[in-house]
Amino acid sequence: MEEQSTKSRDGVVSVVIVNFRGAQDTITCVRAFDAIEWPKDRLEIVVVDNDSGDGSEELLRSELPDVRVIQSGGNLGFAGGCNLGVREATGEHVAFINNDARPGSTWISAAVEAMAADPAIGAVASKVLDWDGELIDFVDGSLTWFGMGYKREATWPDSPEYDEPKDVLFGTGAAMLMRRDLFLEVGGFDERFFMFYEDVDLGWRLNILGWRVRYVPGSVAYHKHHVTMKKFGQYRENYLLERNALMSMYKNLDDVSLAKALPAAMGLAVRRGLAQGGVDATALDLQRSPGGDDVGSLEIPKLGLTGAYAVDYFVDNIATLAESRAQLQAARRRTDRDIFPLFRHAIEPAYPIESYLAAHAALVQAFGIDEHFVTSPRILVVTGEPIAERMAGPAIRAWEIAKVLCRTHEVRLVSTAGVRIEGAGFTAEYATGQALHAATDWADVIIFQGFLLEGAPWLKDSAKILVADIYDPMHLEQLEQAKDLGEAGRAVTISEITRILNDQLVRGDFFLCASQKQRDFWLGQLAGMGRVNARVYDQDPSLDSLIEVVPFGIQDDPPVQRRHGIKGTVPGISSTDKVILWGGGIYNWFDPLTLIRAVGRLSSTHPEVRLFFMGLKHPNPGVPDMRIAWEARELADELGLTDRIVFFNEGWVPYDERADLLLDADVGVSTHFHHIETAFSFRTRILDYLWCSLPIVATQGDAFGDLIAQRGLGVAVPPEDEEALVQALERMLYDEEARAAATSAIQVVAQEYRWSRVLQPLVDFCRTPLRAPDLVERLGGAGAVAHAFPPRPSSLKGDLALMREYFQAGGVREVVSRAKGRVIKVIGSR
Repeated sequence: MEEQSTKSRDGVVSVVIVNFRGAQDTITCVRAFDAIEWPKDRLEIVVVDNDSGDGSEELLRSELPDVRVIQSGGNLGFAGGCNLGVREATGEHVAFINNDARPGSTWISAAVEAMAADPAIGAVASKVLDWDGELIDFVDGSLTWFGMGYKREATWPDSPEYDEPKDVLFGTGAAMLMRRDLFLEVGGFDERFFMFYEDVDLGWRLNILGWRVRYVPGSVAYHKHHVTMKKFGQYRENYLLERNALMSMYKNLDDVSLAKALPAAMGLAVRRGLAQGGVDATALDLQRSPGGDDVGSLEIPKLGLTGAYAVDYFVDNIATLAESRAQLQAARRRTDRDIFPLFRHAIEPAYPIESYLAAHAALVQAFGIDEHFVTSPRILVVTGEPIAERMAGPAIRAWEIAKVLCRTHEVRLVSTAGVRIEGAGFTAEYATGQALHAATDWADVIIFQGFLLEGAPWLKDSAKILVADIYDPMHLEQLEQAKDLGEAGRAVTISEITRILNDQLVRGDFFLCASQKQRDFWLGQLAGMGRVNARVYDQDPSLDSLIEVVPFGIQDDPPVQRRHGIKGTVPGISSTDKVILWGGGIYNWFDPLTLIRAVGRLSSTHPEVRLFFMGLKHPNPGVPDMRIAWEARELADELGLTDRIVFFNEGWVPYDERADLLLDADVGVSTHFHHIETAFSFRTRILDYLWCSLPIVATQGDAFGDLIAQRGLGVAVPPEDEEALVQALERMLYDEEARAAATSAIQVVAQEYRWSRVLQPLVDFCRTPLRAPDLVERLGGAGAVAHAFPPRPSSLKGDLALMREYFQAGGVREVVSRAKGRVIKVIGSR
C-alpha cells in the first residue's frame, strides 16, 4: 500500500465507499447516514469511483454535493479502492461499508465506543443483516485449513444469541471499522487480491500482530444480496476465491502449518476446479483413457480451470508474496495455536461434489490436517456427583470448569449420579453405560474426577486425551472416614481407593491438583507409578506439562443477596446478632466440637453470638452420614446450645442461593483435627468466604491456614485449641480495625482465585491438548482432532426470503443456480 502524509483529525470517522457502476446503490447508502447517531461535524464520507465509465462519477457528484468523490483512474477492485479512500481520508477512524449496504443508527458509535474501551481492539467487525433486518449476513467469520473464509450463519434468522460481543478472526469488508493509523501501519488491504478475501487477510494479519478483531453486535449494518459477479461468469469469482485463498494462507500461516497445508491446498484447488467444471481428469491417462492420440486439444469449461489458473497466479506472485510473508512472520506476536480457535471449524470441505469430497478427505488424512488444525477440541467434563440446585464441591468444580471452557469450546458436562438443572452455555446430562460410552466417543478431551475409569474402562486404552482432576486426595480422606467401616472394611476401602487413583495416574495425560503442597505430594505418587521419567522430563523439565496447580475458585460475578438467609429468617437469630458461619458439610476430618465449645464460652460474654452450620445432609445420597456430625449435634444438645446459640441446617443450601446466607454472616470458620488429610487438603468452603469478603477464623496446618496467616485474611489457630479459638472469634467479630484489615486483604486475594483465573492452566492445555510423551508409544500421539461444523439447521423463512431476492435479481435461472451452490456462504462475496 502506498504511503501518504494526510494528517488525521481526532474524533472524526471517515467512511470509505467503493463504487463501480452502482451509483444508485451508493446514493442510497450515503443518504442513510443522515439518520445515524453520530455528530455530522465528526463524519467524513469518501466515495471512490473505480473508473465506472457509465456516468456514475458525474451522478454521484451531482446527487451528493457534500461528499468527497475520488476518481481512481482505473478499476482497482475493492482492495485498491478502499486503500485509495483511506489515503485520501482525514478521520482518526476509517469505516468501510459496501455501496449496497446501509448503516444502522449506532453503526459508528457502537464501534468507536468499543475501540475506545479496549486499546487492544485493532478492528471492529460489525453485525450485518439482510436489508430487512431479519436474516444474518455476518455475525462471525470462519476459515478453512485451505484458506477460504466462510460465513456459516449467513441466511439464518437473527436471534439474541448473536448479540454477544466476541473476538473473531476477521470482519466482513461489507461493514467494518478500525483506526486509520493502524490500517496504514499494517499495510491496509492487499491489492494483489483485487476483491474477495482481502478482509479475511487483513483480520488474520491483525490477529498475528497481536491485535484483536472484535465482533460488536451494536454496530449493525444492512446489506442487499446482490449478484454482481454473475454477469462476468461464475468462473471469474471462483478463480479469485481460489487464488486469494492460496495467497492468504501462504502469507499468514507459520512455517510448520504452511509446510503441512500448502501442498494439500494446491492439490485440492486443482481438484475443486475440475470437479466443479465436470472435467474428466483421466483424459490424458494412457491407461484409463486410451485412444484419441490424433486429437491435440481438449474442450474444457472455464470453471474447470479456476484452480489450475489460481495456482499459476500464486506462482507468478511468489516473489512479492515471500517478501510480505517474511515481514509478517518476523513481526508475529501470536502463534497459530493461539489463533486456530478463531478459525472456528477448519475442516470444512465447502463444496458437495463427490469426487472433490473424496479428495478432501484423502488429503486431510494423508497430511495430518485434522491433527494439526485443531481449532476447538470437544471437551467432556465428567463428575460422579449430582448436578442439581444443591451441589457439593466436586460438582461445583465440574460445573465451573464447564462454564469457563464453554467460552471457547463445545462442552458437555456429564454426571453419572443425575442431572436436574440446565447447563449454562454447555449441555448438562446424566449418562451411564452406553450413553456414557457415546459421550466419551464424542469428546477429544475428557476431564474427570473420582471413579470414571471404573465405570468407563474402555478409556484406559483409548486414544482420548484424559485430564484427571485429583484435587481431592481421596485415599487420605478414607484414612479417617473409613474408620466407621470396621478394621477389615477400612483396609479394603483404602486399598481400593488407592488402586483407583493409581490407575488414573498411570493413564492420565494431564493432572490437576489444588495447591503447590498437593503437587509435591502427587509428584511423589506419580514417580512411584513410573510417570516421572525421561520422556516426560525431556519435554518439560518443570513437569508443568504433566501436573498443574488449579485450586478451587470463586465465581467471577460478585455475590448478590436476594433475601436474608439467616438473620431475621432462622428462628432464634435476629437481624442484629453476630453470625459465625460454617460454610459446608461436617465430615470426620473436621473438628466442629472444639468450635462449639468455644462459641458456647464466647456467648457467655457476647449473648448475641450465633453459630450456623450450613449443611448436614450431603446432596449425594451415596455419601454416608458422618459420625462427627452426630457428635456435633450431641455436644450442642449437651451444652444447651442447640437452636439457641448453635444452629444446624438439616439439608443443603442450593448453589445459587448460598450468597443469601454468606452475606448474612460476620465471620467464616473452618476447624479441623491434626492429621495427614489436613496437611494436603484444600478447604473449598473458604473460597466462598473470600467471595463474600468474610473475615476468616480457621485451623492452622493446611494450605489455607498458611494463606490466612501470610496474607492477613483473619486468624489461624492451632488444632483443638479452644482458648485460641475464643480469642480469634472475638477479635474478628468485635475488633473493627482487625475486621477492616482482614476484609481489605481478602478483597485482594479473592481476585487471585476467580475461576477464570485459576483455571487458566486448564484453558491453556485444552487450547492445544497433547498426549503425555510417555504414553505416545502405547496410545498414539494424535489425541484431539479437528471436526467440521455440525449440519446447519434449515430455515424456511430464510430460504423463502433468499429465493425472493434471487428471483428479483435474475429470475428462475438465478434461483436454480444459487440453490445448486448454496452449501457454504463464502465471505469474499461480501
